[in-house]
Amino acid sequence: MRLFVSEGVPGCLPVLAAAGRARGRAEVLISTVGPEDCVVPFLTRPKVPVLQLDSGNYLFSTNAICRYFFLLSGWEQDDLTNQWLEWEATQLQPTLSAALYYLVVQGKKGEDVLGSVRRALTHIDHSLSRQNCPFLAGETESLADIVLWGALYPLLQDPAYLPEELSALHSWFQTLSTQEPCQQAAETVLKQQGVLALRPYLQKQPQPSSPEGRAVTNEPEEEELATLSEEEIAMAVTAWEKGLESLPPLRPHQNPVLPVAGERNVLITSALPYVNNVPHLGNLIGCVLSADVFARYSRLRQWNTLYLCGTDEYGTATETKALEEGLTPQEICDKYHIIHADIYRWFNISFDIFGRTTTPQQTKITQDIFQRLLKRGFVLQDTVEQLRCEHCARFLADRFVEGVCPFCGYEEARGDQCDKCGKLINAIELKKPQCKVCRSCPVVQSSQHLFLDLPKLEKRLEEWLGRTLPGSDWTPNARFIIRSWLRDGLKPRCITRDLKWGTPVPLEGFEDKVFYVWFDATFGYLSITANYTDQWERWWKNPEQVDLYQFMAKDNVPFHGLVFPCSALGAEDNYTLVSHLIATEYLNYEDGKFSKSRGVGVFGDMAQDTGIPADIWRFYLLYIRPEGQDSAFSWTDLLLKNNSELLNNLGNFIN
Repeated sequence: MRLFVSEGVPGCLPVLAAAGRARGRAEVLISTVGPEDCVVPFLTRPKVPVLQLDSGNYLFSTNAICRYFFLLSGWEQDDLTNQWLEWEATQLQPTLSAALYYLVVQGKKGEDVLGSVRRALTHIDHSLSRQNCPFLAGETESLADIVLWGALYPLLQDPAYLPEELSALHSWFQTLSTQEPCQQAAETVLKQQGVLALRPYLQKQPQPSSPEGRAVTNEPEEEELATLSEEEIAMAVTAWEKGLESLPPLRPHQNPVLPVAGERNVLITSALPYVNNVPHLGNLIGCVLSADVFARYSRLRQWNTLYLCGTDEYGTATETKALEEGLTPQEICDKYHIIHADIYRWFNISFDIFGRTTTPQQTKITQDIFQRLLKRGFVLQDTVEQLRCEHCARFLADRFVEGVCPFCGYEEARGDQCDKCGKLINAIELKKPQCKVCRSCPVVQSSQHLFLDLPKLEKRLEEWLGRTLPGSDWTPNARFIIRSWLRDGLKPRCITRDLKWGTPVPLEGFEDKVFYVWFDATFGYLSITANYTDQWERWWKNPEQVDLYQFMAKDNVPFHGLVFPCSALGAEDNYTLVSHLIATEYLNYEDGKFSKSRGVGVFGDMAQDTGIPADIWRFYLLYIRPEGQDSAFSWTDLLLKNNSELLNNLGNFIN
């Protein structure tokens, strides 16, 4: 085995201490590398500590490496240790990271530092005092002791941050700090510089944004809990005592599923994923998996349920991917549609329909809605200044151009939307624009385009929202986003692009243009249903009998909550509009962002290759679902939640 560590990286402290305890039980070669050295070949960013096993596999979670060394030492797992490890990852680390950042990077002192972590230190002290044992899990040292010691050592090695009144914590910390493996670990990582040795590492970490003394969670600030009546409680007890046999059988699956008069008809959609890449875990939890859980719930409730999704296949994302891979756009769509379908099948997503948008039905429905909007005066023509790459001889619409966001300064914003702040952008607004294909600087040229006259439709939209929002299940972030758009006043939105890959514009003088993907992509729900059944209008032109639930990440809210409803209202064809819009915040990856274009994160095919069953992935993604605020996927936390929640809590409950 080979253990890679770096000076000044706090996660290396417990790993080296655990390796020292395993000495004699296994041969471990310790290599000191630079913090920017890429050790794991399949990770896109440097990561230490890393343990390379004799099999060639890698462990790059601090707690997983420590656990491995302890198992080599003959240590047997126990519930109390696992509980401490989960607490360290979810409660201690967020507050401790903030304290170290305040101390080392911002130069704060005293209570400004200690205040953020005092509650956690007190918890450890009280636990040690209450059980009257020298170590966290009993009379002998355990994995929990080494992990927590390694986390706390950079701060507590300065006596000023080890409160004297916490005597049990003081004794525990001193006992561990005098042991040879811990002393050698501290010497290797801190090099007698104390906590200042961590400065280069901490300066690269994001500034803590959570309130001091409070761990980061995805729980909302306040949550109203429903009050159950005595009758409801009694019914629940009775159902529990009778068991599964007392439940009514699931309604038989019909093909096609069609609305039934007198029943609750539930239509569920997931935001259509772009076909240009493999979906990552953020895509899965943001729309597909969330909608799948609700679809399963709806079927258990005996509601007449249709759940649909499909790949969004038009637009610049597909064209740029085709250029990268040397394929035609259609070949890209065919290739990645199969990949998407296979991944969702492996994740046990229970679609009734999984379709695609490159179909004749998509063209027919989109052009019909456009013609109805045009006839009713909701389409404008105007001259637009656009970016054009002279080298590639093409207009740089949407994802053909990248630059600096004019709103937040993000340096890799696209020509249609900024990934960081989520705001929609016209490509010409980008600062320092570059052609994504050849990286040359584009020039500005004029072109005639069509616009959806949103200001003219604003009153209809507000009246519809006034009827829909009260009593609905629109998430708070979706309501906030829509209100902010209305507060600022709607503006005409361009609905055409100078591209070849897309739905053709059926208007004289615009034959060389296609519809903007986010004008016609939401019509994909209709066309996918139309390819499923010729009675699709019973779902999509039946607002009196159909409840429409739409699941998505928050960046899709403007298109589903504004553009699609305005288009449908303006078309005046009795379309079914969204009743409940469920939007998540973003799921991040470790300490960064998922990015399909940059290959950062865990993607669906990678999840399959880990050998971890799909249901464990489903459980963990739902556990960390970013509802009230952004959350983060963590390999360490995945391991902890599997051991503590699934194996210990749920497993013991069932047994």
